[in-house]
Amino acid sequence: MTKSGFKLLMVALIVLISAGVLAGCGDSASKDIKIGVLNEMTGGNATMGTSSANGAKMAIKEANAKGGILGKQIQAVIADNKSEPSESANAMTKLASQDKVVAVTGIFASSNAIATSSVAEATKIPFVAVGATNPKVTVDEASGKVKNYTFRVCFIDPFQGTVGANFVLNTLHLNKAVILVDNSSDYSKGLSTFFKEAYTKGGGSILAEEAYLQKDQDFKTILTKIKALNAEIIYIPGYYEEVGKIVKQAREIGITVPILGGDGWDSPKLVEVGTSAALNNTYFTNHYSVDDTSATSQAFVEAYKKEYGQVPDAMAVLGYDAANIVIDAIKRANSLEPEKIREALAGTKDYSAITGNTTLNATHDAVKSVVIIEMKDGKQVFKTTVKP
Repeated sequence: MTKSGFKLLMVALIVLISAGVLAGCGDSASKDIKIGVLNEMTGGNATMGTSSANGAKMAIKEANAKGGILGKQIQAVIADNKSEPSESANAMTKLASQDKVVAVTGIFASSNAIATSSVAEATKIPFVAVGATNPKVTVDEASGKVKNYTFRVCFIDPFQGTVGANFVLNTLHLNKAVILVDNSSDYSKGLSTFFKEAYTKGGGSILAEEAYLQKDQDFKTILTKIKALNAEIIYIPGYYEEVGKIVKQAREIGITVPILGGDGWDSPKLVEVGTSAALNNTYFTNHYSVDDTSATSQAFVEAYKKEYGQVPDAMAVLGYDAANIVIDAIKRANSLEPEKIREALAGTKDYSAITGNTTLNATHDAVKSVVIIEMKDGKQVFKTTVKP
């Protein structure tokens, strides 16, 4: 195909997609209101994506039991991004152009959310990310402008990284750290940068920064190098699959110092991969703890256990909160037009969510507290909450 032919084909595809999206926007004759639930249902982050989807489905089920919204029932259109950015963009395109959803919620991994947001902006379908914490999710890196149709219900990494650094310096009193970053992850690279900035500003020293890639299996060469540095703590802002293997292998070669990470650790599979014993003396920053004793939180935990037969993790709670915030926005907009839903989302203030009262700020990010969790004998133990 010639270059000009390729351009014509791309233009035709864009027109077809746009026509499909416009035909579906605000379809008042439709029997149901369709909300996309796009998550990592398979692949490396599947446990988190499944939890997020479960939370969203429960929120939608509860809303339908109360009569739905605008006189209609809500239909959750489930989509799987296979834990990949390219699949995230493909799935978001299908939800917008073929399924004709009025809004989309979901996504844990920042790289996937960034890809999804590009399509959300192009199709003008509101997207509310669940656990993606990199600043580039809601703010365009090139222009520095806030993305009109992209929002999130979680804190962002500048705050999470700072909380982690201050915890190491002021609570654990450890001043020599090594950072082990996943070079294939926007989330991991961003969080490591913010941790480093806060840690060195607070007087800590970074002895070295080492890297790995998702799906790596053997980390002992890197860990042997780290062991020789005699660091007081290792910071690993990665996802549970690789983190579990890293921690287990670190203990096997005699590394006993504390290890700290971020919200990407929060999965039941972390203990399955890393083992209970190896994970002792480790900590991570997170969005929520089931040890929250508030009546609202405990009611949610019991309802989730009844629905799914297991205790919810943070992604389940955020998935639930995100879906409810979308539902609330549609109610306040009193419309199925994506632009009006977008405007209502931007005006979200003091929404009573399970993870705390939620206000979306000027950059469409939630202002939220960070919870610090300690792993003890395979169990998550609440350590402290740090408010913004």
